[in-house]
Amino acid sequence: MKKAIISVSDKEGIIELSECLISLGYEIYSTGGTLRLLEKNKIPVHSIKSLTKFPEILNGRVKTLHPQVHGGILADRSNKEHLKTCDDYSIELIDLVVVNLYPFEKTIQKENVTIEEAIENIDIGGPTIMWV
Repeated sequence: MKKAIISVSDKEGIIELSECLISLGYEIYSTGGTLRLLEKNKIPVHSIKSLTKFPEILNGRVKTLHPQVHGGILADRSNKEHLKTCDDYSIELIDLVVVNLYPFEKTIQKENVTIEEAIENIDIGGPTIMWV
């Protein structure tokens, strides 16, 4: 079964996209608020923790930064060594990543924004899985 990771800040249209992916045979993995939204809307979804066997930590700051996620995205399926490594470490291959970034620019433009609020909108995981 094909696998997709969906981890989005702006969730507009994500229910419809997820339904489409399910109809195309994708198994969906997700994080935090996206996971809860999909579950609430009865979309079959698995938590990233089911891939990583590691919980989200630091109040959700660390979710997808894990070899089980990045290995699954970066593995070259035409390279037998890559596939063997994935097999050796039980890394599931990821076929699709759906991500958008935290609204950092919008956040810091708000009047009276605190440094704490700005820091919480610095996205590390999103760009990391987006650009691999």
